[in-house]
Amino acid sequence: MSDDWQKTICILCSVNCGVEVKLDGRHITRVRGNREHVASKGYACEKAQRIDYYQNGRDRLTAPLRRRPDGTFEEIDWDTAICEVAAGFKRVRETYGGASIFYYGGGGQGNHLCGSYGGSTRRALGSVFSSNALAQEKTGEFWVDHMLFGTGMGGSYQQAEVAVFVGKNPWQSHGFQRARPILRDIAADPNRALVVIDPRRTETAEMADYHLRVRPGTDAFCLAAILGVLMQEDLISHDYIRERTQNSDELFAALNDVPVVDYCGRAGLDESLVRDVARRIARASSVSVYEDLGIEQSLHSTLNSYLEKLLFAVTGNIGKAGAMNAGTSLTGLFSGALSREVSPVGGHRIIGGMIPANVIPDEILTDHPKRFRAMLIESENPAHSVADSTRMREALRALEFVVVIDVAMTESAREAHYVLPASSQYEKWEATFFGAAFHTETEFANTFTLRAPILDPIPGTLCEGEIHRRLVRALGAMTDDDVAPLHAAAAKGRTAYAMELMRVVSERPHLAELMTVLLYETLGPTLGAGNENAASVFGIAHNFARRYPESIRRAGFSGEGPELGNALFDAILKERSGVVVSVDPYDETWRRIHDQKVNLTIAELIPELKSLRDEHPAHDPEFPFVLSAGQRRSGTANTIIRDPQWRPKDPAGALWMNPADASQLGVQDGGRVRITTKRASAESVVMLTDTMMPGHVALPNGTGLWYPDREGQEFQHGVAPNELTVTEDRDWFAGTPFHKHVPARIEALA
Repeated sequence: MSDDWQKTICILCSVNCGVEVKLDGRHITRVRGNREHVASKGYACEKAQRIDYYQNGRDRLTAPLRRRPDGTFEEIDWDTAICEVAAGFKRVRETYGGASIFYYGGGGQGNHLCGSYGGSTRRALGSVFSSNALAQEKTGEFWVDHMLFGTGMGGSYQQAEVAVFVGKNPWQSHGFQRARPILRDIAADPNRALVVIDPRRTETAEMADYHLRVRPGTDAFCLAAILGVLMQEDLISHDYIRERTQNSDELFAALNDVPVVDYCGRAGLDESLVRDVARRIARASSVSVYEDLGIEQSLHSTLNSYLEKLLFAVTGNIGKAGAMNAGTSLTGLFSGALSREVSPVGGHRIIGGMIPANVIPDEILTDHPKRFRAMLIESENPAHSVADSTRMREALRALEFVVVIDVAMTESAREAHYVLPASSQYEKWEATFFGAAFHTETEFANTFTLRAPILDPIPGTLCEGEIHRRLVRALGAMTDDDVAPLHAAAAKGRTAYAMELMRVVSERPHLAELMTVLLYETLGPTLGAGNENAASVFGIAHNFARRYPESIRRAGFSGEGPELGNALFDAILKERSGVVVSVDPYDETWRRIHDQKVNLTIAELIPELKSLRDEHPAHDPEFPFVLSAGQRRSGTANTIIRDPQWRPKDPAGALWMNPADASQLGVQDGGRVRITTKRASAESVVMLTDTMMPGHVALPNGTGLWYPDREGQEFQHGVAPNELTVTEDRDWFAGTPFHKHVPARIEALA
């Protein structure tokens, strides 16, 4: 065992805490927080201790696979795989056009560089349409941010006098740096307040000063009631509304008409508690608000996001310490722009470049001439994560050509024609573009961490940059003549390379579409053998420097033009504990908001807000329970860890149920039940807990995966939640699935 601690990142949630690890051969044996990391500063939750289960899963892929006519797979060499994959995609493109090739993926909680390289292959193919897991979660929120502010907004919870979490349990799902210490600090300070809106008594709710325990699916009534109190009790600053907002009349008229008492009753809340929360928000010097899947994957998804953001938008909690601010973004990952394009078959909205994940089968299982004919799936698993897994598998089998790039034999890979094995996230340079922020009393900063490999790649695997370089070459989109001058310039240094890159791309515009692969092939070798996968960050750093030069200089960098981008890239490449890439005073937020004023009325959502008056929560005797499918627990994170042994406390992924419900059903703790929805049935073990509201049950995320035992026999461990969900239950605007509100029937089993 090595005595050296190596710096890397935890990849089990979007926060990506800095950690240090010790290795014994290829095993990660010890993990601790990295105190030098610029954002997490030594913090890491208990889940990071188990990342070796990801690195050394028994279903890791070690050679390209080709499906035989009988449905089984055979190993082939890389040259054959690249040649045949390129030929298969070209055949589809030549027959139906590039728009018929659909891309799903581009990374997960720890790997976004694959998406940067995948973009080059997509453009080489002429692929137009794409999606990924964010389209199951955040597109409605992104669009609301875009409409209200023109940019994304994030909270400064460490300084906030009042922190509000809506459908969010940061004790388990984090979402911001150092979540647990910050939650403890707020809870311990009598001058601060913690507000939680959630049907379950979560770990965060148990710490809260105010827990609005809404009935499942009634968040819109709760949020509208709080806003109604703010309006009707005149708890807002009229000077702020006049100076910093616009288009408020229609919204305020609707909020003044909210029947607060009635809505509290529909949400199952005490009116006095709702009024206390509204008044506490109104008198606070600063408020930060965080929404998450609890409201984004439930009824009124996009409207929920609108109402949640109005909590801080109408109370002036923008552009100051402890409130909501607009940071910098290395990429356009969180774009909420609504595309002029719509999906080719169903005409569904495309937000942030993403087709709603729930409609993908509808875009395939049809005789429409513009239906998708092929898919490239990368580092994601739609056959498990998209609603109605059975139908998603049927859609994959209906395609003429499917290629999966991943580290393991996922449920989606089992449906592919070719599977290309990628090196793991600890065997190559990788990063995410979620970004990490920290705040002081006077300014806020954004950080970025590019992590170096801590292990050599397993033989037979390749990093995604190399996979896509080979595919782009095999497609004939990039030639030796294209890259020759850039190879020569790279040998002279990065400034010379940057200048030559601009010249070459201006003369050969098609290369701009292949930028990341171009960087990989020409700049990559100068970074050293095995470091080529970091090359795409060079272009990202230069684009960032052009967009935010003053913010970067405030972070301590100097230079003009390419020099500034080079300085940033050099620091990112060197620092193993992350880099502060931008620093801004709080009033910079207002300069990033469109017109420096918040656009309060979103006309598309006002009718839905008004229609709440006529909506009453219904009881369905056939499906009397509400199932939350995909709950975050102490032993779950995401599906990249496929070995169920990483969940020692709950390997089966039990259904959580209130004891009163269990008593009526005749179910004991540890007993078994059948869960039935309008789509399917599944059997599960039961865990009784009074943290669940009667009538509300929950299954964890990350279960129901096929995984081999030590003898190689494969088993499905736990319930796959999306075997029970349906594609048509989704938000009318953004298409976000109602995974957290699935009508269900529960029956005891002997």
